[in-house]
Amino acid sequence: MTALDTPRKVRKTPRNVPEALIYEIMDGKPVYYKEYREVLSGNKTIAEIMGSSSLQALIVFYLTVFIGKFIDEDSYTVLTSEAGLHIDHKNNLANDIAIFEQSVLTPDKISRKYANVPPTIVFEIDIDADVEDMTETGYIYKKTQKLLAFGVQKVFWILTEAQVVMVATAERIETFDWNRDIELMHQQSFNVGAYLTKKGVTLS
Repeated sequence: MTALDTPRKVRKTPRNVPEALIYEIMDGKPVYYKEYREVLSGNKTIAEIMGSSSLQALIVFYLTVFIGKFIDEDSYTVLTSEAGLHIDHKNNLANDIAIFEQSVLTPDKISRKYANVPPTIVFEIDIDADVEDMTETGYIYKKTQKLLAFGVQKVFWILTEAQVVMVATAERIETFDWNRDIELMHQQSFNVGAYLTKKGVTLS
């Protein structure tokens, strides 16, 4: 696994954390946005920690446009912008991109609430949650396993610092350099590294 797991001393969660700083609910416990303590200390605003980086936003745009070029909209629905997913009363997760089968996410299930049926495919770009009480790898695996157990067929994690793509299914978890073609679905493959190179983006 390529995510870094530096041992760290876990700090006690402050009391009375505003609900707006909750990123997800996992096993009945709130998972806060990364840098939520900076908001509590007055060094940052809530809006500052909730926004995506320009790199994350560009990758989401690339994938959304790529998917839109081949997806059959009569068969699939694509949700973006941290789409909420209600797994059960103890787990509400967020997804950067979620591809649902139309027969699963039927029109009557589109509402002002989180989706409560499993997507076929989920994309996550980096970790937006505060994971100080678990390692980055621990968070990735825990969230991935919950998604797969719920019925998601394939989970993609794009980790920009390591420049890799992790692909998880019920059978296996594999990690690839993001400069290679990676199959998404229906023989369609994406290449994050090639797209960034095309856009003239260079990363250290």
